[in-house]
Amino acid sequence: MKFSVLSQDKNSQARTGLIETDHSKIETPVFMPVGTHGVVKSLSPEDLNSLNVQIMLSNTYHLYLRPGTEIVNKNNGLHEFINWNKSILTDSGGYQVFSLSNMNEITSKGVKFKSHLDGSEHFLTPTKSMEIQRYLGADIIMAFDYCPPGDCSKSELLRASDLTNIWTKEAFEYLQKNQSIYGHNQTMFPIIQGGTSIEERKKCLEQMIPFATCGIAIGGLSVGEKKDPMLEVVEFLGKEMPKDQPRYLMGVGKPTDLVKSILRGVDMFDCVLPARNARNGQIFTHDGVINILNSQFSNDTSPIDSKSSVKFAKDFSKSYLRHLFKVNEMFGIRIATLTNIAYYFDLISEIKNEINNNSFVKWSSNYLNKFDR
Repeated sequence: MKFSVLSQDKNSQARTGLIETDHSKIETPVFMPVGTHGVVKSLSPEDLNSLNVQIMLSNTYHLYLRPGTEIVNKNNGLHEFINWNKSILTDSGGYQVFSLSNMNEITSKGVKFKSHLDGSEHFLTPTKSMEIQRYLGADIIMAFDYCPPGDCSKSELLRASDLTNIWTKEAFEYLQKNQSIYGHNQTMFPIIQGGTSIEERKKCLEQMIPFATCGIAIGGLSVGEKKDPMLEVVEFLGKEMPKDQPRYLMGVGKPTDLVKSILRGVDMFDCVLPARNARNGQIFTHDGVINILNSQFSNDTSPIDSKSSVKFAKDFSKSYLRHLFKVNEMFGIRIATLTNIAYYFDLISEIKNEINNNSFVKWSSNYLNKFDR
């Protein structure tokens, strides 16, 4: 994998760049749609291509449990299994395992957990996570980390940082000895933990640097902490992380948070929010967020989003989309999901233009004044 910085905003940490994997070229900043089970819910690979998606995220924990790595391997890896010829990033499975707090047991070797599907017991270690991700065959794979909750005690925070360091070293050494299964390059990103403690974040960053060969991630945010401390961490790390590598802020996905984080030097994002909220009738438009289920849209003949880059949003009216939701037609979810993800890509495209013109700070101030409520 290669990364190059293409332009740097003169008034902030914001920048544009290019990631090159064996499957695609990815312009940054980039938002990665989440295909938890190998699919962005309701969308086909053709839909994603129509939005110019160059990389998507899939979930190691869920794919490990179902369908299992054996099935994926028989299909010659995740790319062929889901018929996706662009890049894929897989998380380590750690976040999902730690979210099962009443069903897991954490040791220095890894995490014993019970499947949320059938209660079967599993033991996920740093090397096991890497082995699963090798069999999935993603282009970018995430180190196995300990992601503590936002309200954890100081002792748990310290333990999370210490275990993240030990586990990342084990994962890195495993990959040094075991080559990619499907012939294309796989790059591991280490993950910086430390909660909202600047001191812990600094320590964890220093520990992760030796394992950051072409990318690094900020984990453990958007897990219940307040917004101001989150942004303080992002601002600190944005100035301290390697400048010649992409910086990935995991799981943060509100449009206003993307803008604030790009200002602070973040390059990559993922979140289930646009697809999940679409299924609940929340639509991101260029004029603001709307809930299509509200009665005010029952007679609204205006386009869903006349400024959208996706045809569906301009061709269909708000009243039609509301009708589809009210009668539980799946086509409504597809329209809503396409509209929401298109909004994210339109936003990122506009941000790149503003960075290139050195006008991003002024533009972001206007955007946040309008939408950050």
